[in-house]
Amino acid sequence: MRIKTGIDGFDEIIEGGLLQGRQYLLSGSPGSGKTTFGVQFLAAGALAGEPGAYIALSESIDTIVEDMSRYNFHVNELIDKKKLFFLDIGPNKNYGEYNDFSTIITPDYDQKIDDSPETTPPSPQSVFKNVETLVKHTGVKRLVVDSLSAIRFTAQSPAQEERSIGKFIRNLKTLDCTTILLSELIKPDAYTIEQFASHGVIFLHNFMDKNDRMARALQIIKMRGTKHDCDMRTLEFTPKGLRVRKELKA
Repeated sequence: MRIKTGIDGFDEIIEGGLLQGRQYLLSGSPGSGKTTFGVQFLAAGALAGEPGAYIALSESIDTIVEDMSRYNFHVNELIDKKKLFFLDIGPNKNYGEYNDFSTIITPDYDQKIDDSPETTPPSPQSVFKNVETLVKHTGVKRLVVDSLSAIRFTAQSPAQEERSIGKFIRNLKTLDCTTILLSELIKPDAYTIEQFASHGVIFLHNFMDKNDRMARALQIIKMRGTKHDCDMRTLEFTPKGLRVRKELKA
């Protein structure tokens, strides 16, 4: 079954949408549109009767909701109707300290506090436990995790880091949610465990074009079970969210 992403021009190049229940990695540099892509994907699902959740590991929920409310995503309306959830399990605002609780934004923007033994930065294991609990209690079918970069460096060694990230993605597959994992794109040619473990890999690019103007583009690197090319396509920000346009010519 294909899941519509709600990204104008994107579903058309991936045979109608993402495959249900699979995990997709969305990597990009700062300002490339990762958060917008994620919330647009969740909002499209919620409006179609598929509730979703945004897992925030770095940015504050208030900031995300405020910024995304500038688009026609109906974010606050979907929160009120309990079709869109935001789970904040990132560090708190104080240096050297971390929250020992998880907070979920409710329709009234009240904070629901759940006790947690975690007194360290969120690890892949603790994040999964929180996500699993949320999925069981809310029945969400779409997930966005922002971002893998926030939990990638919590392991004591590179080998342990790779294993923990791989295990995290494998466990996400048991939740039967269509999931988008956000991450920072540092070196496009540096392959990581999340790229191999995910069913699809999408890059969002920021670069200077031949006219010395900033350009944005989307590129599909990997998409299991789906016919696709690896061409770069222009990416535009509109009041309705992101829009994928024509192929970029060299």
